[in-house]
Amino acid sequence: MKQQGHIYFVRHGQTIWNVENKICGATDIALTELGHKQAIETGKKIIEEGLVVDEILYSPLVRAADTAKHISEITGVPARVEPRLKEQNFGKWESTPRDGKDFARAKEDFCCRYEGGESMLMLAQRIYNLLDEIKAQDKTYMLVAHNGIARIVQSYFSEMSNAEFAAFGVKNCEVKRYDF
Repeated sequence: MKQQGHIYFVRHGQTIWNVENKICGATDIALTELGHKQAIETGKKIIEEGLVVDEILYSPLVRAADTAKHISEITGVPARVEPRLKEQNFGKWESTPRDGKDFARAKEDFCCRYEGGESMLMLAQRIYNLLDEIKAQDKTYMLVAHNGIARIVQSYFSEMSNAEFAAFGVKNCEVKRYDF
């Protein structure tokens, strides 16, 4: 029987919309200068901590792709795009304030597609399917993606209330380990 492994999750570096407190979602927003520095420092930290990773899978959005490429260049770990790691499409809420009360209420409805976006349930399906595939393999992956993806990954590994799910977050370039 295969020994159960683990994955690492890294949220992308800082973007201008993070600084401006706007919802990025599926909008393709680039890293700030600090975001690039955070990604480079994360690559160095991975080496210093001796993390063993077989492959980096990253979101196709530029903020995550650039973060993953910096980490890959520093660590020598191969990286490839994984389309399912793209951030949730928040529809009409893209570019609006992250802490808006109406958006917070809309997020409580896991079936809501945000008028042109993607529901939490749709997002969970694609991320859970990816995690199920990864779990069946004998490799250790590092997923480089987004805060919305981080919430889904956390919910895959942990019992959470809706309030805990909504409040969960990962800092820019934070590295989290999850054990299957």
